[in-house]
Amino acid sequence: MGNTGKSSTAVAVGQKKKAAIPMGVKLFLLVLPFLVLVFLFSYYPLNGWRYAFYDYRAPLDLSQCEFVGFKWFKFLFQNPTQVSQLLKVLRNTFAMSALTIVTSFLPVIFAIFLNEIKCKWFKTLVQTLTTLPNFISWVLVYSVAFALFSDTGMVNTVLQNIGITTDVVKFLDSDAHTWLWMLAWSTWKGLGWGSIMYLAGIAGTDQELYEAARVDGAGRFKLMRHITLPALMPTFFVLLMMSLANFLTNGLDQYFVFSNSFNMEHIQVLDLYVYKLGMSSNSIPLATAVGMLKSLISVILFCVVNFVSKKTRGESIM
Repeated sequence: MGNTGKSSTAVAVGQKKKAAIPMGVKLFLLVLPFLVLVFLFSYYPLNGWRYAFYDYRAPLDLSQCEFVGFKWFKFLFQNPTQVSQLLKVLRNTFAMSALTIVTSFLPVIFAIFLNEIKCKWFKTLVQTLTTLPNFISWVLVYSVAFALFSDTGMVNTVLQNIGITTDVVKFLDSDAHTWLWMLAWSTWKGLGWGSIMYLAGIAGTDQELYEAARVDGAGRFKLMRHITLPALMPTFFVLLMMSLANFLTNGLDQYFVFSNSFNMEHIQVLDLYVYKLGMSSNSIPLATAVGMLKSLISVILFCVVNFVSKKTRGESIM
């Protein structure tokens, strides 16, 4: 009896100790590893912004370099050649971002029609084949493009063999329709992946709405128009506003692998320009200054979009 009393007392003490940890602390400990990763990969690299205020020359230590203040920021707007180049880069960046935003409805349409496929194995096959390109690196995507559209690629070979053309069609080594080509490749790579969130939204839609609409005589297209599409609109607008906030961010990989001396006039976006300034031109302070301005403008755009969202939709995105 005595041992039983002691054991029950110990259990009660242990339960009290467990209950003594607040739920907020437990939740914080759960997200702590992710907060550490965010700090290491998103905030700690901001320490490199100080290079924009020095006349840095590799491989010298930063303490051995001259502090020049806002020299590189002024250089961006005082040098006519630099201003002209920057304007071309911004033109390409705005064009690619605008095309991406204009076509942002494609994953919604794809998800809606994919959801209407009744054959389960065929639906799974289509979803798998369209999602798979997202996990392929842009280097491999360019390898596919080169195999298909190079001077000796499959498309040119077929066109010449069937007599449509006798000359080689310059698909990759040309500056014609560069923006549309980049949009086509990014759409092919990200369409399936972008539709996953909308498919999840469709799965979470109340099925009683569909049943009630069918009882009233609604067909498949009316169900899609009046139930499925409105249910996806909140998610679509949130993602659209986040895209607007990242208007100056196009990414580097795609434009880096597809760029060449023929299409550089229209393919060089801001991210690629910053990379070339720092790595090819060895102008690390100037590249850092451009990157800083891009980040600051993106933060301002995000705040503006968040304010507009709160005023128009009554909901903020942060």
